[in-house]
Amino acid sequence: MPAVSAPEPPPMRERYRAHVRQEVKQAALRQLAESGPAAVSISAIGKQLGVSGPALYRYFTSRDELLTELAIDAYQDLADALAATASREPDPGPHGRLDALGRTYRSWALAQPHRYRLLFGPPLPGYDAHAQRLVQASQASMTVLVEVLRELGDSAASPPGPPLSAQLAAWAHSHDLKADPATALRALLAWSRLHGFVSLEIAGNYASMAVDPDQLFEIQLATLTA
Repeated sequence: MPAVSAPEPPPMRERYRAHVRQEVKQAALRQLAESGPAAVSISAIGKQLGVSGPALYRYFTSRDELLTELAIDAYQDLADALAATASREPDPGPHGRLDALGRTYRSWALAQPHRYRLLFGPPLPGYDAHAQRLVQASQASMTVLVEVLRELGDSAASPPGPPLSAQLAAWAHSHDLKADPATALRALLAWSRLHGFVSLEIAGNYASMAVDPDQLFEIQLATLTA
């Protein structure tokens, strides 16, 4: 058989562009961790990298574009972590995978709360946090959750009444989730409860109450996987 030639690497200009974009993203993540989304500044990043702010606009046309790229990366990282958990061997069955998904979701948020807040915190004034690219990116995590719940099944679950049932069916269909209204409802409620718990925890609410979040989470997770 003839030897298969290796694919040609991207041109130097493309590699340089990708490298600069990655450097900008890393600097923006540091700003995000230190002071939140409002502190992300292309001009300040330019100073850190030793170039002019206007020069970086060749790589990101605006701060909002940069924030969007950071959010899409974060959505993908979260989805990858959940997908890896759901497919991990040995297979613990759907109940075990649902439990593991909840733990992974919380661990991801606690490890990088600045990225979690970027995804689910209040949007900046004038920033469209529900743009189509962001909505689409956010669905990857939900797909993992829905697949596990669909496999788990629930003979006691009944579909919600109208008009919610039709809304859930339309939502699932629009994102190709292959979930009936009852499963879609359970997925949204499970995510709502996980998100609520994690949001309170990373905001320091349990600490201010002198309540152990680990024990609280075990109880919360038991209700989700029952």
